[in-house]
Amino acid sequence: MRERGACSRPMVIHVTTTDISLELLLGPQLEAFADAGLEVFGASAPGPYVDALARRGVRHLALEHATRSMDPLEDARALVELVGTFRRLRPAIVHTHNPKPGVYGRIAARIASVPVTVNTTHGLYALPGDPTPKRAFVYGLERLASTCSDAELVQNPEDLSVLQRLGVPQEKLTLLGNGIDLCRFDPASISAADALAARGELGAHGPTDVVVGAVGRLVREKGYSEVFEAARHLHDRLPAVRFAAIGPAEPDKTASLSADERAAAETAGVRFLGSRDDVVRLYRGMDLYVLASHREGIPRSAMEAAAMGIPIVATDVRGCREVVEHGLSGLLVPPRNPPALADAIAALAVDPPRRLRMGEAGRRKALRDFDQQRCIDITLATYDRQLSRAGISWSREIPV
Repeated sequence: MRERGACSRPMVIHVTTTDISLELLLGPQLEAFADAGLEVFGASAPGPYVDALARRGVRHLALEHATRSMDPLEDARALVELVGTFRRLRPAIVHTHNPKPGVYGRIAARIASVPVTVNTTHGLYALPGDPTPKRAFVYGLERLASTCSDAELVQNPEDLSVLQRLGVPQEKLTLLGNGIDLCRFDPASISAADALAARGELGAHGPTDVVVGAVGRLVREKGYSEVFEAARHLHDRLPAVRFAAIGPAEPDKTASLSADERAAAETAGVRFLGSRDDVVRLYRGMDLYVLASHREGIPRSAMEAAAMGIPIVATDVRGCREVVEHGLSGLLVPPRNPPALADAIAALAVDPPRRLRMGEAGRRKALRDFDQQRCIDITLATYDRQLSRAGISWSREIPV
């Protein structure tokens, strides 16, 4: 039987739906937690990123019933599966991540008597403008699940306000923000020759072409349908504007774009590059970044683009507003509005000096606000407080 209080390396289990979230969204943070002296596990459905997690010192727990699809029966099975996992491994901390694992994971941790439960809200699954039944359902689940946690880390101040109105105790709530590796996402790290080669891969035929890039899973909630419609609007109007999409197609997901939709976009000049591990180099080949999401927490790809000095056209939704300062580092447009999106892209495509000024402003904001080390420090401080409250000793290591 594992003795929690006597363990020199307290175990923390991070629960997400997929391993891609563990690696691409949380990987550097999980590695930092391991370096700080925690025994770090990631629990999710298995996938191709398990080996990458292992290289970070993160052990993976395969969950049979974790799924992104809306399947209440599978979610109930995932809850039962997690209860068994937590009782068997006896972690000191369970750290869940919304949407779905944030609900059933917190409940499972409470049932299994885990000493410390922390949840991160990456973006509530309902927005203020959503239909009342959806908001009532999502907010009700959040209110219930929050009673099972000891601490709530919230990426976005708008979501923090919602949780406060829902009655989540203020002492549980901490504004976390979001961050990236600013040393990695540095335009100076990519040579001019590599940037030129990246432009070619993204579809540029010459120095006067304007490359508009999008990075993320090819799913409808990321607004790709609107991006493709904007590309069709601009295909004849501004033929020097080249669109490129970088990210996995995920054909097994119900919200993914169909092959026919992608083929239609290609006729409008959109180039698809699939998943890439050289995204920093590809950012360096872009003149403009577009994010037409319907909802966000704080979008990682937009932070990355800002750090790379790229002006951004994004939708005026929660999360994007935290990254893009309208008129200063980019332009915000109404969501689900392809003509407005096309007009904003066109306005910047024909104005290189304005793009340069906006890119520089975005880079300054990224350096000021989007350092992932701040998120790591806030999370570790939360672990410190909650472990102490639970009477679990931890000799935190300071990486050299």
